[in-house]
Amino acid sequence: MTITLLQRDIVWGHPAANRQAAEHQILAAPQSDLYVLPEMWSTGFVTQPEGLAERDGASLEWMKQMARRLDAALAGSIATEAEGRYYNRFYFVKPTGEVTYYDKHHLFTYGGEQLHYTAGEKRVIVEWRGVRFLLQVCYDLRFPIFARNAADGAEAYDVALYVASWPITRRAPWDLLLRARAIENQAYVCGVNRIGHDPACTYNGGTCLIDAYGRTLQACPDDTESSITCTLDLDRLRAFRQKFPVLHDRDPR
Repeated sequence: MTITLLQRDIVWGHPAANRQAAEHQILAAPQSDLYVLPEMWSTGFVTQPEGLAERDGASLEWMKQMARRLDAALAGSIATEAEGRYYNRFYFVKPTGEVTYYDKHHLFTYGGEQLHYTAGEKRVIVEWRGVRFLLQVCYDLRFPIFARNAADGAEAYDVALYVASWPITRRAPWDLLLRARAIENQAYVCGVNRIGHDPACTYNGGTCLIDAYGRTLQACPDDTESSITCTLDLDRLRAFRQKFPVLHDRDPR
């Protein structure tokens, strides 16, 4: 399984411009099985979504077209208006056109996200080419029980995907908690954060891939629009779990 993580600046409230820039970056990256964009990659992190959240499905349709074109999956969250409600919706789109989504469960009350968005109620795991991915968004990173892995069964996963708009002022917890989630869940963790500025915050990245030992395998340089492409060794991950079966001793969620 080869994954490309895309660290991007985001043009505030301009989905068409962000789609064009993301397409250019994706096509410049090595061929992968999965490409991962940051949180609200098409608009920036909009806590007041009226007039900014997407309701025409244009960015989701673009994800479908790119997935077909690349014979790969695309993932990333979009500020979405649906049936009169707003969602921070993390889409996982396969080249067949199949779409799985996770609505962010832990809304960021410090920034007022809960005042406008509807929280998701379900944890979502999606399988792609033999790998199981847990979908998570930004603030979810602070809640380890919600991300707790299982040794087997429907609740088990191999990779946790965290897409984020995580500001520079809280960068240290981002770096630390990504490693913690990888270690305690014996899983790969992909953290995909943006760079640049929006009306409220400044972002400097921290996009990285971490293995089940808590080691950073690859990382994007800070303050730089860039990508990393990583190949996951699932056989090695499974061998580690068998040798050191921490997940069998876990407390139930």
